[in-house]
Amino acid sequence: MPDNTVSALQAARLILEQAGTPLHYGEITKRILDQGLWHTEGKTPDESVNARLAVDIKSNGTASLFIRPSPGHYALNPTPATRPPSSVLGPSARRASPSPAAACPLPATSKSISFTDAAERVLDASASKQLHYRDITRLALEQCLLDTTGKTPEATMYAQILTEVKRRRLRRDPQRFMLLGKGMVSLAKWQASGIAYQIDEANKQAREKLLKHIKTMKPYDFENLISQLLLALGFEEIEVTSRSNDGGIDVRGTLVVGDVIRTRLAVQVKRWKNNVQAPVIQQVRGSLGTHEQGLIVTTSDFSKGARDEATRANATPVGLMNGEQLVDLLIQNEIGITLTPLQLIQLYTPATQ
Repeated sequence: MPDNTVSALQAARLILEQAGTPLHYGEITKRILDQGLWHTEGKTPDESVNARLAVDIKSNGTASLFIRPSPGHYALNPTPATRPPSSVLGPSARRASPSPAAACPLPATSKSISFTDAAERVLDASASKQLHYRDITRLALEQCLLDTTGKTPEATMYAQILTEVKRRRLRRDPQRFMLLGKGMVSLAKWQASGIAYQIDEANKQAREKLLKHIKTMKPYDFENLISQLLLALGFEEIEVTSRSNDGGIDVRGTLVVGDVIRTRLAVQVKRWKNNVQAPVIQQVRGSLGTHEQGLIVTTSDFSKGARDEATRANATPVGLMNGEQLVDLLIQNEIGITLTPLQLIQLYTPATQ
């Protein structure tokens, strides 16, 4: 991951300050990239910005500099509570405290490891068995486990832990970390018999049941489900078109940002067991109207050829959403499920070296 002069959160804050009004994360990302405030090699920068804003709000609560007034839209928090100086405020907020890495007796490069490996070592040595990701980062820097010149190592640490957890879940590999909420992280091996582990296992089963359910829905019910999701994401003028045999497009909707920007989306849904192949991408691309963007939603997944075709150079890109991503969005927007808040009282003692 390249170090950027301005982090995605800092860039989002600048854009929202300029706008003075809530913006959809897609528009925030567009303005960030247009102004060259942030650079990324990722193929879905808008999803990265959305994830980082959502994580910041979830982790910091009322102390976050951002709020989400409606699904997919963000604004600056007019009355943020006090938050630690290592937030998205930028380097000026941290000038009073020199980086712990500066105290390393030897160059960090001589023994630096990945962020996630550093997190595992810090947690393994922690007496409390659970730490906030900011404390994990601080201890990793103090122990010279990391070699980074990034201005927001805490954000990088949390992002990489989240990425590993999601990747292992998709691959059904054993987890190394357990997310306990509000930025708290533990090692999965310590939680195998705890309440947090039981909740995580119950959530996994619920996710599997939800995916199994949508795979067995009637075609028209599935199309209506996607229309509900688009509505929750802020789309308007939603129309289920399958009964009119509209060139293979099943749902259409328009995302309106600030009464100025209108993005027309054409969606084809595939309630399939097998992976979607490249010819389907070509079919959807050929069915797009003027100024439309395409999206394929499937309960299965996409072949490598389909993913390559969706992003082929000199061709209209087509968005892809597989079954796992669909379940994630349904859960986030509480469609087909109910999120039950559970309060788990745990003593929090910062780890000492």
